[in-house]
Amino acid sequence: MPAPESFFGTATIILGMQEYLVAASCVFFIAFLFPSRYRGWFAILGWTGLVLFLFSEVPYYLSLNNYLYPTLAVLSLPFLYITAKYLIAGDKRVFQLSRAAAVASIIYAPFAFTPLGDWLITVVVGQTLWLVHTLGYDAVLTAWNMIIRNNFRVEIILACTGIQAIAIMLGVAAAVPTTTRQKVLAFLLVVPTIYILNLFRNTAVIIAYTEQWFPYLPGIAGNGEYGYESFFWAHNVVAELLALVLLVAIAYGLFRIIPDLAEFAAGTYRLYEGEVRKVFRRDR
Repeated sequence: MPAPESFFGTATIILGMQEYLVAASCVFFIAFLFPSRYRGWFAILGWTGLVLFLFSEVPYYLSLNNYLYPTLAVLSLPFLYITAKYLIAGDKRVFQLSRAAAVASIIYAPFAFTPLGDWLITVVVGQTLWLVHTLGYDAVLTAWNMIIRNNFRVEIILACTGIQAIAIMLGVAAAVPTTTRQKVLAFLLVVPTIYILNLFRNTAVIIAYTEQWFPYLPGIAGNGEYGYESFFWAHNVVAELLALVLLVAIAYGLFRIIPDLAEFAAGTYRLYEGEVRKVFRRDR
């Protein structure tokens, strides 16, 4: 029985309109980095592209019984409104936040739109398969990015490489001015940590799915495919929760390395939290 077409990631293979949305968002964010009277509008367009991309992915994630990203898509609408409002007003905090998104775009784009992406997938496939074998489980490569075990098939795509999380966290680190030492330390904290732990997460999901470790609550976790429940719990629940804990830990490490980043994060939180409070006050 074939496994889901992809696992462990925040996006499926980008095709058609989705590809244009991601590319347009990257272009607008890169344009934002150059001094211009239209910088704020470029950032707004960049954020809008990301929001549209999130909504374009909703059907895919619902097909996997993954409700995290559809929820993020819905929450992105008030986020976009608040961000656009303060970009127009020239608020320093949302400009720094947009700088983080722009740097993340610069890092991610070469992997999304050039052969570098396929190269990275190939490397991750080889290392993941090696880890599966090292832990004592047999598996075979049936295509350049397809691993099969116990008749369950798993495809490794760009979202399985950790490059998105790496780009986002390096973008966050670039939101405020930093010294060379801070840049080097931030890179060493983010890249090796996410990349290596991502390999272990890939491996764990493959083993849990192909060994059928979590065949529980098919009414909630099933999608009609035999054995999908184990994939659901391993990927959509356990792996997502561990990834969240990891990103929080890395963010804390970045705050220690770059104190100004902690101040930026606190100020940005106060901005959005204050806007949400205003909405609830109006509803009373």
